[in-house]
Amino acid sequence: MEEFKNKRKITIDVVKANVFAVVIMFAAAVVFFVPYFLLWRENFSIQKLSALDFKPLLFLCIFITVGIVVHELIHGITFAYFAKSGWKSIKFGVMWKMLTPYCHCSEPLRKNEYILVSLMPCIILGIIPAVAALFVGSFALLFFGIVFIGAAAGDIWVSRLLIKEKSDCTVLDNPSEIGFYVIEA
Repeated sequence: MEEFKNKRKITIDVVKANVFAVVIMFAAAVVFFVPYFLLWRENFSIQKLSALDFKPLLFLCIFITVGIVVHELIHGITFAYFAKSGWKSIKFGVMWKMLTPYCHCSEPLRKNEYILVSLMPCIILGIIPAVAALFVGSFALLFFGIVFIGAAAGDIWVSRLLIKEKSDCTVLDNPSEIGFYVIEA
């Protein structure tokens, strides 16, 4: 990292990121639940709600746990696609102090590539399932999508911060904190 002279560190506070996650999840719930309710109102009858079996909820909890791993894997696949050294530049782990899994790329990427890497899990695990739920009427799919939009809050925040940067900058992932380094051309 020392080889980059004009780099600027940008990080996100973990507590603020968690608060932001709640806000993002609430916003996603409003955006997707309102049309879901209008389209699939019959799913909310007293008879249907009282007949709920909790086995699907257990399955959903397991699916969410697997989804967290898949979230990081999606980052890794997207990082590897853009990194010159591919998978050799990718590292997975857990920040145990924050109980946060991560995927790190040791190579700098162009700004737009890094934004895409950041947003891919939100798109694949959050937005696509939530939109699909509107078409098929699956409340479990809607819930899953909303949870994973919230789980991508840090990634959304990173992308929001990067949009403000110069278009020709490169971005180096921070290996130990939630954030990145901007490398000026």
